[in-house]
Formats: sequence, structure tokens, C-alpha cells
Amino acid sequence: MRGSFSTITKMFSAGAVTAGLLMSVPAKAADDTIKVGILHSLSGTMAISETTLKDAMLMLIEEQNAKGGLLGKKLEAVVVDPASNWPLFAEKARELISKEKVAAVFGCWTSVSRKSVLPVFSELDNILFYPVQYEGEESERNVFYTGAAPNQQAIPAVDYLMSEDGGSVKRWVLEGTDYVYPRTTNKILEAYLKAKGVAAEDIMVNYTPFGFSDWQTEVSAIKKFGSAGKKTAVVSTVNGDANVPFYKELGNQGIKAEDIPVMAFSVGEEELAGL
Repeated sequence: MRGSFSTITKMFSAGAVTAGLLMSVPAKAADDTIKVGILHSLSGTMAISETTLKDAMLMLIEEQNAKGGLLGKKLEAVVVDPASNWPLFAEKARELISKEKVAAVFGCWTSVSRKSVLPVFSELDNILFYPVQYEGEESERNVFYTGAAPNQQAIPAVDYLMSEDGGSVKRWVLEGTDYVYPRTTNKILEAYLKAKGVAAEDIMVNYTPFGFSDWQTEVSAIKKFGSAGKKTAVVSTVNGDANVPFYKELGNQGIKAEDIPVMAFSVGEEELAGL
């Protein structure tokens, strides 16, 4: 659902990176290289999702350099590991900009990590390319938001599930990780569903912490909620490695997509490979 790799690829091909780097190449940069910061978690609960973004960036930088680089210079990747630690994201961002003198940074995944680094990018006037969907309600001059807001992703997904092609869903489980993106998105979705005539008793909302692994109670509640005789679906904003035990528990309790489908906004090949 994320489309992160294709988004990054399009950014290189469309020239968005060129525009960003033109605005931010440090005056003291080395004559033959432009440093690019990569700020993705390579350890901790978000590593399952973010490591692939780091790999994609390294591949694309290598490909761009093989074409002659950018602005007449080679790109040089500077990789750091904020380790799924939100305050550490800010520290590593400052290190990339102040110490490594990067021209721009590609990084973050969760909105809480993005919000942690915003003051750093504003203070030091550097650029963050943010690669995934987010909750909206924010527009910072130092950030390129390349992902979808809820009106571009979550609401169309719900519209599809409500349609005949999508299964004519009548009951809704809004299942998310407990931080700003899932909470804001689900607040928007809950209001949207009610405006569409969905009764409050047909909407179930639940949040679990980052890295959550004991899904038995939560999945049992989903199964019970879906047994009321109305077509039920889960809209999932569960993030990181918590996805692996979540889907395993759905299987353990015999929940099939034909019975209770799951529409997930923050899961991809990396998480599914862990099943």
C-alpha cells in the first residue's frame, strides 16, 4: 500500500531531488561530491520497514552516479541509524546537517519521528524528503511530503470497501499503532463513516503500542465484532514489526480475507516476508 520505492524513483526521475539540492547545497561541500543524508531506522521496531528504504536510496544513488551524478557532481550517501528512537532522530538529523554537511536528508517513517526532526530542519534550514503517507495537518517549508494524506488514501480505501466491488462492508474495525498518524487518520475515518450513515456501534477503534506482539485478545475482539451478521473489515494503521504477529494471530484464529478483509496502509513485502 505504501508505494515508497516507486515514489523515491519518481522523485529522482522527475527532478524533485535536483530542485531540492539546488536550494541546499552547502557552500563548503566537497568539489566532487554532494552529500545526501539517509535517516532511517536500521534497528528497533521500525527497522523491518525502514531498512528497505535505506537500501532503495543507496541503489538509486549508485544508479544516478553511473549516469554522471547530479549537477556535475557525484552523490555521496551518509547513512545513520536512529534506531526507532524518536529523540535520537533529531540528534542524528543534527549530526547529518551540522557535522556531515549533507545537502538534503531522506528519512523518517513514523509521524512522531518526523515531528521530532522538524525543529532541526527549520533551525538549520535543510531539506527533509519524507517518503510515506501521513496524517496531514502539517505543511513545513523544509519538508517535501511525498506520501498521501488521508483524503488521498484512507478515504478512497473506505469508499472502495463500502462499494459492491469492495464487499459492501457495514462494520468497521479501525486498528492502529498508538501514535499521531493512526489516531488522526482514524479520527478522520470515524467522522467520515458516521457522515456516510454508519452507526457508532458499527465502528470499533483500538490502539496498541509500537512493537506489540501479544495479539490474541485484540484479534479475538475483532473476530467477535465481525460475528454480528454484517460484513466487517479491518482498516489497519499498525506500523513496524507489530504487523508480523498481528497477521499470524489472524491466521491462528481462522480469520480469512473472505470473512474479514484487512485494508492495511503501513505493511508491505518486508513485513509479510516475516509471516
